[in-house]
Amino acid sequence: MKKKTICKGVDCNLCTLADTSSLLFRRFPKGTHFPAEKRIKNCIILVQKGELLINSSEYPGTILKSMDMVLQGIGSKLELLALTDVEYYIYWFTEMEDLICKEHYDLVLENATEPLVYTPLKALPPINHLFTDLTAYINRNKIPCARFLDMKAREFIFLLTTLYPMHQISSFFYPISIYTESFYYFVMQNYEKVKNVEEFAHLGGYSTSTFRRLFKNMFHVPAYEWILDKKREGILSDLRGDERLAVLTERYGFETPSHFAHFCKSSFGDTPRSLRKRLLEGEASACNIEKELRKKLRLNAPKN
Repeated sequence: MKKKTICKGVDCNLCTLADTSSLLFRRFPKGTHFPAEKRIKNCIILVQKGELLINSSEYPGTILKSMDMVLQGIGSKLELLALTDVEYYIYWFTEMEDLICKEHYDLVLENATEPLVYTPLKALPPINHLFTDLTAYINRNKIPCARFLDMKAREFIFLLTTLYPMHQISSFFYPISIYTESFYYFVMQNYEKVKNVEEFAHLGGYSTSTFRRLFKNMFHVPAYEWILDKKREGILSDLRGDERLAVLTERYGFETPSHFAHFCKSSFGDTPRSLRKRLLEGEASACNIEKELRKKLRLNAPKN
């Protein structure tokens, strides 16, 4: 039976939704250090109190003070050091969901432009008031309500995308587009060099689980299936040439010619030798085979 996620009355210790919010409050003493680590999600950091040194490609050696905000995109590396006792919020997200005004958020992303110099965004009074009140609430409640925090996160994004001039807020969100594009280019430039998802993740410096998550978010299809689809495309293209089948067997990571033949049989309905013959017979046969392949492919590029 599926476990119900309901509030258990006034005792928040029993709430099954505790600690599930993507908006987190952090309090650390002076000297606390978090080494550079690749982000597996987008994140917005807002300092409530104290000074926090951040180090990333966009914000090298930048000191965040009270009500300063920065955004770091998926795949970016970020190092943190508390220069004083510090309190800050961090909001994690991959894609914005359940927004108060998705249209306005989409408009911001459409107009995202690279700033000449990356500088922290200073929170305007309504955002300042929101987090000041939220901190007071958290100080009163040892286990803050995750639903309440998620509601405040929605309010925060609404204020963030509607209060500032478009040129200012679109620059703030620009890192999302940078790292989205860079991950896409990494995939497209390297997929022919790897035989499986694990190799792909290692090549990019990701854990396998992180790579799969990033890949699914961008291409909307599991990495394993996408790699198989690209392998099919490559095999079909190479069979038009005159390279020996043993060379293609090794190139595409098959242990034996029989494994290669079985893959072609299951993908195209024929052996490599017969496929090559059909392809060389004329364009009509080639088009038919390619049409069969396209039916098998789920997706070859990310959706807009």
